[in-house]
Amino acid sequence: MNIKIKQVSEKLSIPVSTIRHWQLKLCDFFKPEKTKGGQRIYSDKEVSFLEMVRDHIHKNGKSIAEVKDILRLQSLSKGAINWSESRILIVGGTGSFGRHFCKILLEKYHPKVVRIYSRDELKQHEMQQEFQNHRNLRFFIGDVRDVVRLKRAMESVDIVVHAAALKQVPACEYNPFEAIKTNVLGAQNIIDAAIDSKVKKVVALSTDKAVNPVNLYGATKLCSDKIFIHGNAYSGDRSTRFSCVRYGNVIGSRGSVIPLFKKQMESGTITLTDDRMTRFWITLDHAVEMVIKALKLMKGGEIFIPKLPSMHINDLAEAIAPGCSRKVIGIRAGEKLHEILMTEDDSRNAVEVDDMYVVQPSHPWWEKANFNVFREVPEGFVYTSDTNEQWLSVDDLKTMLSE
Repeated sequence: MNIKIKQVSEKLSIPVSTIRHWQLKLCDFFKPEKTKGGQRIYSDKEVSFLEMVRDHIHKNGKSIAEVKDILRLQSLSKGAINWSESRILIVGGTGSFGRHFCKILLEKYHPKVVRIYSRDELKQHEMQQEFQNHRNLRFFIGDVRDVVRLKRAMESVDIVVHAAALKQVPACEYNPFEAIKTNVLGAQNIIDAAIDSKVKKVVALSTDKAVNPVNLYGATKLCSDKIFIHGNAYSGDRSTRFSCVRYGNVIGSRGSVIPLFKKQMESGTITLTDDRMTRFWITLDHAVEMVIKALKLMKGGEIFIPKLPSMHINDLAEAIAPGCSRKVIGIRAGEKLHEILMTEDDSRNAVEVDDMYVVQPSHPWWEKANFNVFREVPEGFVYTSDTNEQWLSVDDLKTMLSE
């Protein structure tokens, strides 16, 4: 059914002039046909499109630019994942991210099978109890250093999310060979096993510490990122594709500074390594959402980086332990004052949308058209925690911590 602009205006309670303005601004996504007399006619699909735009702008307070970004993401996400028929393996699935990712998958996406792969039998037992022996959940004891076991765990798997790593900076500094075996050689094992097992998509979790690394943990994660990006060349014309998701500190994850501050609060004094320090922060919900998005959008070879707020360490201390005195003890070996998520060199190949950046690989096999609906980032752009435009206040941090 085709109707004229005046009828569309009456049906959606939108002025004719507004419809014409939206047509002009959104012409890349929406272009109704013209009659021989030159009048625009609108199909049911185009009326529904205008209704969606109206709701985003009038009900959700979005700008035209933000609506464009939403439409860009939608256009890239058309190859939707059939979650109900997907088998998913989470390597390092008993960690903070793995548990939360598993929870969201089972509650919202209902995959055919979720397999948890990790070394720790106690954590697996606790997770079985937490999820009440869910009928779609399986547990594999194994190590990323064991490629044979990885291949067995990946049999008939469609998607792999790699969240296993030695993450503690001091532990990696003191045990460098072990960090390399797990974080670098383990990454190679994931790639080899995924290609041999014909897995469709693999997303590896990265960290801001992998950018311009000053400690061994960051250096091993930089190697891991490079290995996963180049894994697409090893896959060749097979269907396995590899991408990374890079983000900052996860609020409330094991090993974060929050439990330390809470414990020290009892003594009335908390310790800061340097009170000038800033960090990117992300919630577990946001981290999971970002990985889901990457799985939908990935072509293979990208590094997806969410746009995150920064926080001052002093503000975090105030949010957790107001009134406590603070003792500066000096920056630790391998620690930075500020973190980086994207360097100037990265930004030459990066594009952005309203909630993320995508660093594209600079290799002959990459097709630039993959993300041509995204915007290019400004020349010389660097994404650092101290020069960020988004900041968390003390009240923001209190709210996030309470949630």
